[in-house]
Amino acid sequence: MKLALRYPLVAGTVLALMAVAALVMSGQPVIAQFAASGYALAVAAYLSVGMIRRLRSGHWGIDILAVTAIVSTVLVGEFIASMIIVLMMAGGTALEDYAAGRAKSELSALLARVPQTAHRERSGGAGNGTTQNGTQNGTAENGAHEDVAATDVLVGDILLVKPGEVVPLDGVLLSDAGTFDESSLTGESLPVERTAGEGIMSGSVNGEAAVRIRVTAVMEDSQYSRIVALVKEASESRAPMVRLADRYAIPFTAFAYALGAIAWIVSGSPTRFAEVLVVATPCPLLIAAPVAFLGGMSQAAKSGIIVKYAGVLEQLGRVRTAAFDKTGTLTYGRPSLVAIVTANSMGQDELLRLAGSAEQYSSHVLAASVMEAATSRDLRFETASEAMEHATHGVRAVFDGREVVVGKPSFVAEFAPGVVEADLASGQLAIYVGIGGVYVGALVMSDPLRAEARRTLAELSALGVTETVMLTGDALATARHIAAEAGLTDVRAECLPPDKVEAVKSLPRRPVMMVGDGVNDAPVLAVADVGIAMGARGSTAAGESADVVIILDDLSKAAHAVRIGQRTVRVAMESIWIGIVLSVGLMVAAAAGYVPAIAGALSQELVDLATILNALRALSPGRNVAPAKDQAEPSTSAITRTVLR
Repeated sequence: MKLALRYPLVAGTVLALMAVAALVMSGQPVIAQFAASGYALAVAAYLSVGMIRRLRSGHWGIDILAVTAIVSTVLVGEFIASMIIVLMMAGGTALEDYAAGRAKSELSALLARVPQTAHRERSGGAGNGTTQNGTQNGTAENGAHEDVAATDVLVGDILLVKPGEVVPLDGVLLSDAGTFDESSLTGESLPVERTAGEGIMSGSVNGEAAVRIRVTAVMEDSQYSRIVALVKEASESRAPMVRLADRYAIPFTAFAYALGAIAWIVSGSPTRFAEVLVVATPCPLLIAAPVAFLGGMSQAAKSGIIVKYAGVLEQLGRVRTAAFDKTGTLTYGRPSLVAIVTANSMGQDELLRLAGSAEQYSSHVLAASVMEAATSRDLRFETASEAMEHATHGVRAVFDGREVVVGKPSFVAEFAPGVVEADLASGQLAIYVGIGGVYVGALVMSDPLRAEARRTLAELSALGVTETVMLTGDALATARHIAAEAGLTDVRAECLPPDKVEAVKSLPRRPVMMVGDGVNDAPVLAVADVGIAMGARGSTAAGESADVVIILDDLSKAAHAVRIGQRTVRVAMESIWIGIVLSVGLMVAAAAGYVPAIAGALSQELVDLATILNALRALSPGRNVAPAKDQAEPSTSAITRTVLR
């Protein structure tokens, strides 16, 4: 019932067809023809209103051919054919409207993630609580805060941000130190450490300790709100796709009119003109592209690729530039152990085991990576008799009287002199380890390039994507290192969301496909010709802003989406041309007097059938482009020394 109310023309046409069929079977063909013709002409008049408006605005669409076909079939008595044309027109419009309606929640997830409340400190309520690890967190005493709407917070107000909470507004850190996950804003995968007096961006996620901040910007001026505004602006400015078949409407219609007129003049019979127009119905144009594109969307869904609009497949098929975020897109987005550097005779496994045992008592994000690396080697952790985490510096634990210290080099050096900083490749970081008062080595961590990244870029190149660009908030040295590994042609580093938007707008070879996964990617995904979100672990906001969502954690699906788009467009074009060629052949035969009106209507249905069957090929995957073998790993020198904890 809801569908009938939403698409009344479809429902009305189906009911009209049923009524006409009932009249024919009951021996009332004249009444059936009168009813069907009247209904078809009424629809043609309705379509003509919109057609005239579009013509005045300079847009020539397939509606001209549809109206002509409906009127001509009514005039020659092919009332069933006229009803079928009406049904195809109404059904095509309903399918397009339904596909567009599915994406109307463009910003719902992003808006839902905007912090709604803040813990504002009451006047004179500040205190200096001390955590169990011995560091002051600068939080207020119980009852010294009140929850208020984030929009009510003013510049200068002091807020408490609890562990794991999203920072609601931009501010300056008042606590001694804090760790923040800014990956949703800058794309940087590793948490950043801030000290008192440094700026904190709204949208970043606080670490394990509660902190105090002084607000420096109201809600509408804060970083996260600006991202929301960018997504809105980009979404509203996106031009609608022109239907693929529309571009053939003018020449096809002009040819049909010209050929019909010539046949009329030569034969002297207006019936010849009508016979030509009967076989010139636009069903091949109306049916071919929608069936092919729906088939392509279905094939994409089977591959874990959700395409929100059928028209996106056409854009995918024409992509010439691909832009990528780094963290979580080209890389995995989580640090992993790449090397163990030992400073004495201690074995690597023993060093990793003891480091992992100590990291059990740390809440730092890197602790989980160390423990995961130890667990992957089946190393068993010990239980500490004493453990103390020193926030942002490291952890100290005692196992059977032996002291284990893990963390920054300066921290470890306090307990184990002789620390030697490791030589690191760009994008790497080191965690230093001291045992029993002796420096024993370091764990080298990195957020590695995805295993499928090179293959994906090679496939895109084979598909005609000639320019590949990285857009990242990381430092230039780190970005260049990853770009060289992946085989990208261009790098834009240290980009905030507005910078990414401007970069995509400035890329010359269009259409541009953007692939990303974080909240920081939402604006650029919306403004790109085709936005692809890695939705398996990425931001919901990115998925809502994108045209395509990859629901599997597999970058190669981006290349697969381009391949599906190209095949879909190719199948649609083939189907359109099959319909055009067959229709033109029938029109020429009708102009010569070899195809009466009834035979023309029947033969046109065969043309429609051939068109549909060919368009259904888009449901099959077709032949895939052979994956390119990954090239040898490029050698890299120690470009920078990065020491992070």
